[in-house]
Amino acid sequence: MHNINRQWVLKTRPAGAVSTANFERVEAPMPDPDLSAGQVLVKTLMLGFDPAMRGWMADEPSYLPPVAIGEPMRASGIGQIIKSQNADLPEGTLVQGLPGWQEYSIGDPAGAIPPVALPEGTPPNLALSVFGATSLTAYFGLLDIGQPKAGDTVLVSGAAGATGSVVAQIAKLKDCRVIGIAGGAEKCGWLENTCRLDAVIDYKRENIQQRIGELCPEGVNVFFDNVGGATLEAGIEHMTDFGRIVLCGAISQYNDAEPSPGPRNLMYLVSRRIRMQGFIMLDYLDRTQEAIDAITGWVMAGELAWREDIQNGFDHIPTTLLRLFEGTNSGKQLLKLADPQ
Repeated sequence: MHNINRQWVLKTRPAGAVSTANFERVEAPMPDPDLSAGQVLVKTLMLGFDPAMRGWMADEPSYLPPVAIGEPMRASGIGQIIKSQNADLPEGTLVQGLPGWQEYSIGDPAGAIPPVALPEGTPPNLALSVFGATSLTAYFGLLDIGQPKAGDTVLVSGAAGATGSVVAQIAKLKDCRVIGIAGGAEKCGWLENTCRLDAVIDYKRENIQQRIGELCPEGVNVFFDNVGGATLEAGIEHMTDFGRIVLCGAISQYNDAEPSPGPRNLMYLVSRRIRMQGFIMLDYLDRTQEAIDAITGWVMAGELAWREDIQNGFDHIPTTLLRLFEGTNSGKQLLKLADPQ
């Protein structure tokens, strides 16, 4: 076993756009191999990347405490147990959790996010992509908060992303008419041809406000928003009476140095009795199995498409995060560090 644990730690908090300069590569000692009862030593195999990570770097109260300066950057991941003091998690078991940007970590069942064993035979990449937190976010956000009914028009921003693409496809499975918003011909083509959306708006070359009006002349019943800013404002403009807006993210604003004003049309929430609600997946941890069972059924039936963008190598971790904000990733952004033994 190595005696060095390579880490990427948060060096400075971003002011505006996150950059590789906000992180520092360090060599820390290996975690103490003398584990306490219940603990496991985990070798990281694969990391997941999400826009929410930008929020975790801000020194402000949120649903998770901010990452401290000098700490490994928080991140989801899959690892393999290489030493165990836990009868339920023997050596060799693949586990999911928040290992962060480091090669080794201690998994503690008493921790806020305990390690969870993967179902037998689940490839690490699938546990982070189609069966991962982004799909669970899509499931609960759309069905619990959005409450789509058959025949509803559902609008999804960030529709080519790991969350948005699953939202859009679940809405189709619930017999809704689904309009996606994405950037670029390739992503829009994938949504129309593979994910079977009814129409897709290319925000890079089309006027979002105008196109929603053309495609949704009777209005939008459910708007699942991952983007915020001007896109949220455009969606509000076209909501029906008693429409539901699901606030999942605001990737257009995460890198703003100062909060952006708006939306300017919130009075429509009053006059049209629209409900707009935010949520986070952690609120639904006790119902995870319900979502996994449903998603597994759709995947096995060939009714749910997904994409993964897998980068490789420890040194490329910070630049892989930036891909999310540059829009260069296709589907769930992952990075592979090692193979299971």
